Amino acid sequence: MTDRDVLAPAAVITALSTATHRLDELTALPKTAGLYAWWAAPSVLPQLPGPAHPEVENLRLLYVGIASNLRRRITGNHLRRSGSSTLRRTLAGLLLHEQNYRTERTDRVVLVPEDEARLTAWMHTHLRLSWCEHPHPAAVEPAVIEQWAPPLNLDHASGAVRELVRAARTAYNTSA
Repeated sequence: MTDRDVLAPAAVITALSTATHRLDELTALPKTAGLYAWWAAPSVLPQLPGPAHPEVENLRLLYVGIASNLRRRITGNHLRRSGSSTLRRTLAGLLLHEQNYRTERTDRVVLVPEDEARLTAWMHTHLRLSWCEHPHPAAVEPAVIEQWAPPLNLDHASGAVRELVRAARTAYNTSA
């Protein structure tokens, strides 16, 4: 394989399809640019059908994202603050009534601190993560998302799933 092949969308999909990690196993998460994928069992958010993990039984894809620094994006945004993570706000919207999350308005709608901690705990319990280092993740992200069509990547969702995710985001954004 050439360097160009390693950076191609197919290679990224292969890399994201290998090892998944529990969220308490992120010590190897690099401080480099790349892509990441969030996975869950089909029983978690069952209203969101996502593509099955090609190697891990009973796991399906929810979301793909990019980062200039994978460690900072995952641990500093997705696992900490709803104000800086669309994924986190979407999850909170989908779980708003089931988990009785409370929100407040700052410069945007955010979960109250206690519920930020509860959402993080929920994520640790229910989600898994894979990642792939890539020097130019934005160059391959559209092709990866187009091929996989993860349900929480709203721009590529369609039909009832798109409307469900849109409604969850609206519910969250109007809850404060």
